[in-house]
Amino acid sequence: MLPTDRRSFLAASAASLALPSLSFASSDAKAAPALGKAEHCIMVWLGGGAGQIDTWDPKQVGDPKAKKPGSYYPAIDTAIPGVQVCQHLSRCANVLDRFIPIRTTNHDVIDEHAAATDRMHTGRRSDATLTYPSVGSVVTHLKGPLDENVPAYVLMGYPSTTRGPGFLGAEAGYIYLTETTSGPKGLTPPADIQAERRARREALLEKVRNDYVLKRQDIASVVDYDRMIARSLKLGGPDFLKLFALDTEPDSLRNDYGGEFGQRCLLARRLVQAGSRFIEVSHNLNFLNGTGWDVHNEGIVNQHKLIEELDRALATLVLDLENHKLLDKTLIVVATEFGRPAGFDGGGGRGHHGKCFATVMAGGGLKTGQAIGVTDELGMNIVERPVSVPDMLATIYATLGIDPHEDLYAGDRPVPITDGGVPIAELFG
Repeated sequence: MLPTDRRSFLAASAASLALPSLSFASSDAKAAPALGKAEHCIMVWLGGGAGQIDTWDPKQVGDPKAKKPGSYYPAIDTAIPGVQVCQHLSRCANVLDRFIPIRTTNHDVIDEHAAATDRMHTGRRSDATLTYPSVGSVVTHLKGPLDENVPAYVLMGYPSTTRGPGFLGAEAGYIYLTETTSGPKGLTPPADIQAERRARREALLEKVRNDYVLKRQDIASVVDYDRMIARSLKLGGPDFLKLFALDTEPDSLRNDYGGEFGQRCLLARRLVQAGSRFIEVSHNLNFLNGTGWDVHNEGIVNQHKLIEELDRALATLVLDLENHKLLDKTLIVVATEFGRPAGFDGGGGRGHHGKCFATVMAGGGLKTGQAIGVTDELGMNIVERPVSVPDMLATIYATLGIDPHEDLYAGDRPVPITDGGVPIAELFG
């Protein structure tokens, strides 16, 4: 029966208009991604472009002299039945059941290292009008530290905008260091400044800060910066700096981790224990082969040294976290800006390849012991299960209990966390 008066008609109309919204909400809830319970993420960054065909997705062995495309090294079996890796990843091969090789990561950036690095950290193309936050900064912004005595986000490597907070502001930024023998330079007190003198200086600074902020508390950037100063002063204290005393760890464990890169991974474990949320560990500092992972021409000759160093530190990190009952709480991500083609260049090395390359995850409470994606006989094209960079980042967020469909805000402008990324469903449940 049709309503006979104006009030009844409006009420009936409002009810009918509400029905589609209720239906949509129900449908949307069903599509919500599964969320994990991990509390930390360690990203191992292979700067330069690590070749999938020479590491996590080996194919037939090629010959650079004869220009026969293929892997540089033979493959070996792993703890995942039917999945092989390069022979120089022998330690990881033995514990690969704790890993997930994702062999079909892809994007469309080829020749620009900086642009590809930015893409892998933000999931988006660079924008002249907006600086997007990195994955570490997003996690920091949404999760914060588990303990206020440690930074939420630590970068072991050189600072860059790519790793930064973008429009999220300084509080979502990182603390960085370039060596593990001491704390970050900006936080380490000078040796000749005694505690009493330092306390007097900090008291004076606090008065100046308070007076300045009181007059400018309506300026967000001033308030944001002042909070960062307060955090920095706290992190300059003994509670945080004692984490860098790696010599308190057993010599046998430090030896298992290996050289400076391995010590970075050990420090990452200590930071996880202390409550840091996101730690990026760069593995391109020693250039054991002269070029790092950017193996054009003769740079590929000693690439195996880099792979072996990664293998040693990474396998030890996984087992060390497991021994401390932290592996299920900590997602490890091994990432790089792009991969390498199967063919060889004029000097016997390899160019760049973004159409498919490998990202590797471990731990995090995910369903490990499986490989995601299949590539063709030379690792040049995706055959099954492509994983976009937004998908990869959405998986990281979901593992850490962050809804990857959530919005961030650049001022009043809503910005989705990922550019349409969908978590890899096979890893959850």
